[in-house]
Amino acid sequence: MTDFLHRVVATDGAARTGVLQTAHGEVPTPAFMPVGTTGTVKAMTADAVRTTGTSIVLGNTYHLMLRPGAARVAGLGGLHRFMDWPGPILTDSGGFQVMSLSKLRKLDADGVTFQSHLDGATHRLTPERSIEIQHLLDATITMVLDECTAFPASPQEALTSMQLSMRWAQRSREAFRTREGYGLFGIVQGSVYPDLREESARALVRIGFDGYAVGGLAIGEGQAMTFAVLDASVPHLPQDKPRYLMGVGTPDDLIGAVQRGIDMFDCVIPTRAGRTARAYTSRGVFSLRNARFADDPAPLDASCRCPACVRHSRAYLHHLFKAEEMLGPMLLTWHNVQYYQEVMRGLSVAIAEQRLEAYAAATRAGWLRNDDE
Repeated sequence: MTDFLHRVVATDGAARTGVLQTAHGEVPTPAFMPVGTTGTVKAMTADAVRTTGTSIVLGNTYHLMLRPGAARVAGLGGLHRFMDWPGPILTDSGGFQVMSLSKLRKLDADGVTFQSHLDGATHRLTPERSIEIQHLLDATITMVLDECTAFPASPQEALTSMQLSMRWAQRSREAFRTREGYGLFGIVQGSVYPDLREESARALVRIGFDGYAVGGLAIGEGQAMTFAVLDASVPHLPQDKPRYLMGVGTPDDLIGAVQRGIDMFDCVIPTRAGRTARAYTSRGVFSLRNARFADDPAPLDASCRCPACVRHSRAYLHHLFKAEEMLGPMLLTWHNVQYYQEVMRGLSVAIAEQRLEAYAAATRAGWLRNDDE
């Protein structure tokens, strides 16, 4: 059997590169997880996702419990087989979606009752039920159920919310069925208050988890505050466990977070941007709907190996979006995921070679370059 283990191979300042060993394969870190909320990375086949170098994807408890149902997925062989992804899968516990999507939410000490955003049906989610659903899905990495604190929140509101999440973390730990190669992650909460973030991190470490996430961010606080929260949280987390920043962000966010010791990320930005004609490239962010691309024969990004860049021109991609052809979002999503993974690989190599700061500066400078050079 395979242990769930994170081996740090090299460091550069607070940044780390390593390998996460799981029951479903290895994950090089730092790692970006494309979001496959409902069992699919939108606009991509599993084969396409694999070609980008992606080693782990994310699924979601909230969405999969509503449709098609965790028991159904389990009956069909689990989420890995269901979505043609034999590699590692991390499942978000559903806490954020209950806050952001459900029509009606009633929170109490035991859990949360909510109405589905799909049909208004009433559902109940507790720490134990969230863990059970993730077990049925056969998640490689299970997340504790937490309350995603609203932003902004007063210190007292943030304290109350954080303490509830810590109680739920303890219950999630007790409900989790330990198996070789599978992991359970705790989630640091506490809004933007450094003392609460430290208190939360220390509470989770006392409980003991296989990895630690920093949650409750990317909800309006801005990059500077996100980084300040990481500075207040990461030093209190174990050196030998993976650290995961939830729901963040742009390539610039990822670089800054890696510099602060984060190992894992997920975000909808690359796939959502791909569906709305926005491309993340080594020369910045482009909108392919812009008329300046109508006669542009150049590849989207000459340094990229994805099909959108190798086989097609900017003019063709522009045409696809103007014509509302579904191939446009498919190609651009593929490109964005590829670019995010290239940034991850670049960070890993730079850390191993002790040149992270130079890599970060050069990458950021590239985004500002004149595209006509």
